[in-house]
Amino acid sequence: MTNSSMKILLVDDDPSILEILSDLMAIFGHGYETANNGLEALEKLKQDSYDIVLTDMMMPGMDGMELLKYIHSNYPHIKIMVITGYDRTFTYTDVIRAGAGDFISKPFNTDELEAKINRLVQEIKLLRQLELLSISDGLTGLYNRRYFDTKILEEARRAHRQNHDLFLVLLDVDNLKEVNDRYGHPAGDKLLKSVGEIIKQCIRENVDWPFRYGGDEFCVILTQVSHDQALMTAERFIQSFNEKKLPPTGLSIGLARFVRSRQQKWPEDIADLIKRADSALYEAKHTGRNRVVVDRNNGKQQAEQ
Repeated sequence: MTNSSMKILLVDDDPSILEILSDLMAIFGHGYETANNGLEALEKLKQDSYDIVLTDMMMPGMDGMELLKYIHSNYPHIKIMVITGYDRTFTYTDVIRAGAGDFISKPFNTDELEAKINRLVQEIKLLRQLELLSISDGLTGLYNRRYFDTKILEEARRAHRQNHDLFLVLLDVDNLKEVNDRYGHPAGDKLLKSVGEIIKQCIRENVDWPFRYGGDEFCVILTQVSHDQALMTAERFIQSFNEKKLPPTGLSIGLARFVRSRQQKWPEDIADLIKRADSALYEAKHTGRNRVVVDRNNGKQQAEQ
């Protein structure tokens, strides 16, 4: 899909209306799927993700108002547009109060429908931009520490559930203070931007997650990788940085594997992971710098197998 296209779920018990709506969504340039009633729509929502739901109100089994309220409560990120007949069993005020983003009457005008869909699309894009700004570091363009605290728990749970390894890489820019003192803070900022670019170039998009951890520290969550693959990625950060030839700087890196403990809560296991990666980073800083040190403790002894 293009940046402006959306995934839309069309819900109506009239096959002819569904066919018309499907043709129009294709013309408007949006991906779509269809459901013949509210209950079928619920199953679709469980199986896939959607940006917009376009639903009729009068349907057997589960009417549009019930569906609207359910989506608003369980999928608050989804925009909903309601289509209703001239009988108007439900008023505009009713559906807006229930959580709908807009309302259109049958028989609908194609231009009006397109305009209303476009308005919802613009709202979604604006919300996504605001969300991205809230979780991004302004200098480097990486994710920020606030988002790391959310994402590390999410990815650790996923790794445990799917039985694959997760590694945390902590990176520290060596001698950043010396760069700032000698060349000025703009030079230091440029260096930090370069590190951010290097990190993004060395990882898998939408699989690994890069963050500016704070100051001159960065971190990366590596998912679905072996120990050797994680180590190779960490070493690649240093190799790519060294190729830029930016003395007197370097990268010191600590690497640790997430371990789920039977005796501890998730936040405690996350804190343990960060502590072990940080200890490895500390060792890298104090044994020559510009190197990778792998955590040897490997987590708690009571880890789940």
